[in-house]
Amino acid sequence: MTGGGFLFAMCSATDTYDIALAADGVDMVAEMYDGDPADPAAQQKLDFANTFAFQNFLLERNPLVYEYSNIDMQPRERGLTEQNDFFELFEFSAKWDPIPTMLTQNHVSTVKGFLGQTTAFRSNLVKPDVVVMGETKTAGEVRYIHGVFGQGFWTFYGGHDPEDYTHQVGEEPTDLNLHPNSPGYRLILNNILFPAAKKKKQKT
Repeated sequence: MTGGGFLFAMCSATDTYDIALAADGVDMVAEMYDGDPADPAAQQKLDFANTFAFQNFLLERNPLVYEYSNIDMQPRERGLTEQNDFFELFEFSAKWDPIPTMLTQNHVSTVKGFLGQTTAFRSNLVKPDVVVMGETKTAGEVRYIHGVFGQGFWTFYGGHDPEDYTHQVGEEPTDLNLHPNSPGYRLILNNILFPAAKKKKQKT
């Protein structure tokens, strides 16, 4: 990606990328996973300079807890339900911020939220140079973020399935034909189409 690629990740593919990057060369996993105990000083050895989006996060060291770190907002902290879980998209200038403008194109500015292994990102752990494109400000969380890495770009989108709020393991796949105007899926489509966008040549 440093050479000019584009990374799009959702759900637990978001925070786990950064956790792995911060823990490069550090044994942070329990014996049940790799046959030896985790380094007790793993937290102190994290290098946040290597991450895309997050900093100063705390690892979840208990292998029985269904989380990786405190990046992901816990349901009890969010105080949201399926009825009031929404996030707001930011508006950007196409002249000054063409990429965020493309990535937030939608027919609505308020998008229905949805859960995932990683649902939403704790706003105070997001690096200051990251572009926040969607947030639930009242919950102190961001849902849709973007940034530059070398000559490339990345976008992280919290949650798993925009049209299935909880999406339990083993459920049938969502039939996209039933949701032709889904704002949540529109954001995914923006990221799929974004790499094909080309800058127009400027007249000189």
